[in-house]
Amino acid sequence: MSREEQRFIDAIGRTGQGEADLQPLLTALRDWLAALGQALAQAALPGGGLQSVCPMARRIAALQEDRIRQARRREEQWIALAPARALAQRFEGKLMLLVFGKFNAGKSSLCNFLAQRFGQRHQTVQYFHLQGGLLVESEVPFPEGATETTARLQGVCLGQGLVLLDTPGLHSATDENAALTQRFLDSADAVLWLTSSTSPGQVQELDELARELRRGKPLLPVLTRSDVIDEDEVDGQIVKILRNKSDANRADQEADVRARAADKLQSLGVAVHQLKTPVSVSAHVARTAGADAQAMQGAGFERLYAALAELLAPALAYRDRKPAEVLLHHLQEDVLAPLQAQTLPALQGLQQLVQDELDALPARRVRIVQLAWREVMPGLPALLEQHAASDEVDAVLASLQAQLMYAFERHARAVLDSHVLPAPVPVALVLPAGSGYERVAEDLPPSYEKLYEAIGQSVLAVLEELADEVASYCTARMAALSDAVSVQRALIEEHARRLAQLEEDLRQPQAMAAR
Repeated sequence: MSREEQRFIDAIGRTGQGEADLQPLLTALRDWLAALGQALAQAALPGGGLQSVCPMARRIAALQEDRIRQARRREEQWIALAPARALAQRFEGKLMLLVFGKFNAGKSSLCNFLAQRFGQRHQTVQYFHLQGGLLVESEVPFPEGATETTARLQGVCLGQGLVLLDTPGLHSATDENAALTQRFLDSADAVLWLTSSTSPGQVQELDELARELRRGKPLLPVLTRSDVIDEDEVDGQIVKILRNKSDANRADQEADVRARAADKLQSLGVAVHQLKTPVSVSAHVARTAGADAQAMQGAGFERLYAALAELLAPALAYRDRKPAEVLLHHLQEDVLAPLQAQTLPALQGLQQLVQDELDALPARRVRIVQLAWREVMPGLPALLEQHAASDEVDAVLASLQAQLMYAFERHARAVLDSHVLPAPVPVALVLPAGSGYERVAEDLPPSYEKLYEAIGQSVLAVLEELADEVASYCTARMAALSDAVSVQRALIEEHARRLAQLEEDLRQPQAMAAR
């Protein structure tokens, strides 16, 4: 056995269980969720005073319905994570590495080869797969092939402290395989990114890992199939022989993969320190060459074991904080993310509708006055003529006031059709003092023109007063709705900052150690 292989196997046997006290953070995360729900409930949007068919009322109703859907959805998502949590509990105290890559990246081959090496060193090797949400143990190694052979999540326990999760590729041809992998990503403590040396470093694959990498999990790129087929003469015949790629070739590919992976991680907002130095291996060459010390070194496994040993510290740090990480991910992805992606834009849209309504109210106030004025005033001459003989100005005003109130209420409801308006409080139609319509002599009637003008002034004053009241009513309701929208937006943003701080509290010691 090589020195690095022995060192890694010994280290795996000593991993044990971490001693991190996560209870304060777990309590803080649960308190965060409770506080968010309570705050949003207390800051409910006032939907009263709006017609149910108007855009603002529909937006408020949609927000409320979406909030209910989000709550139901996050409960479903938390329940859907139960198999992953059960898997983590089943292997509590062990280090779990997610073996990730396209379906032809050699995941099963590498897992089988490492299992073989552990078994040859008298370490326990136990294969398993998940079927119907249950863990089923098996003695059969993973099937290997040029096409996708992994139709289910499978794994292998190596020794006392290591679990390899060989998953259906996230680029799987079947949606079921990809979905299965996503459900169990939470169980892993680190990621081995396998990329074939025939087309190494297809960094777009890392898009599928973005969520996991943002969670602070270390990433070790492994270039598999780092070999070439050469021709050689054996017993006078030309035969094809599988050989390791040259050290220079491997170094160039590794440097290229590291550079492009680092750029990709930066574009994904992932800390570059999570990226470990890539290594190149050929399980096929190691096998065919007898897997002795020289063959293992030539095939790159000495470097792989050394890289895995260096991966232990950050991976174990993640493992020890995993219960809090799982809850944190749920809050980030199933609670906060929908609020940011759906609720905040909807609130902003509602805020714009409210502001548009506030901006339009002055013009609509003027429009109501104009419409009511134009309806009422043309009937005034007939009223004056009707009461001319009796000189009953009060009767003219009483009749006109009834028409005025009816016209105002009808036009107010039509122009402000988004609002549920209360019945307007009647305002007395009183001629202005000193209007000059009185008789100029005992035997002459009042001045018709001056009376018409005086009544017109009074009608306009009453309409203006009524319009002021209804505009103030609508403005106050819109201002209250705008304030409530602002409060909800601020609450979501504030809770996002609080959750980010909790994330920093959880990961900061490990991030500093990784540097």
